[in-house]
Amino acid sequence: MTEFVSLSVDDGVGTIRIDRPPMNALNRQIQGELLEVADEASTRADLRAVVVYGGEKTFAAGADVKEMASMSYADMAPQARRLSAGLGAISTIPKPTVAAVTGYALGGGLEVVLGADRRIAGENAKLGFPEILLGIFPGGGGTQRAARLIGAPRTKDLIYTGRMVGAEEALAIGLVDEVVPADEVYAKALAWAAQFKDGPALAYAAAKKAVDNGLDTDLRTGLDIESELFAGVFASEDAKAGMASFVENGPGKATFTGR
Repeated sequence: MTEFVSLSVDDGVGTIRIDRPPMNALNRQIQGELLEVADEASTRADLRAVVVYGGEKTFAAGADVKEMASMSYADMAPQARRLSAGLGAISTIPKPTVAAVTGYALGGGLEVVLGADRRIAGENAKLGFPEILLGIFPGGGGTQRAARLIGAPRTKDLIYTGRMVGAEEALAIGLVDEVVPADEVYAKALAWAAQFKDGPALAYAAAKKAVDNGLDTDLRTGLDIESELFAGVFASEDAKAGMASFVENGPGKATFTGR
């Protein structure tokens, strides 16, 4: 059983909820629980899409500084990869994922957000990498995922200055995809995720893998990855059903089983 991170499922949509008041500081226990819950979300057949949420007041205000303050190089060296894996756990879920961001998403909190496929922020959201103010830098995937999302210059600006950006600036630079009133964030995220609950789960997983793995390599290799995954979905029942339905009834009328 997890203490601070939970997974609930309603009508095909899962919610991964971080709940460690008052600011959802992401200590090592939460990092481990994120791994555990992401693994469960990945394997549950009744779950087709995932919302990641920190609650109405804040998403997560970063890693637990009190926990790290006394750590030396010798302490952190064996922990750094696990920290990265925990804060990046959402990125491993082979299903559509969306982060619902209210209030602060800072440091490790922003790194969790960056692991989602889509980011919906409330008008009250504040995002950033304040680690430099502690004499360190983002070590849970931030330097890599942010640079791939918004480019190296903007990522370096956020990291070097340690400044927070509001929701509108985050939208303008591509750090989030949508801004809504704070009290609508979770509902909007659920609605986005719900559109995939009856879709072709294997095709979603393959498409996600093609995009994510292709970004890590050159174009030629990425195209090879795409071709292999594209051929693979033709082994699915959903591909047969989808194409047969298109031929017989036109687009958008197929019934998928997720197999």
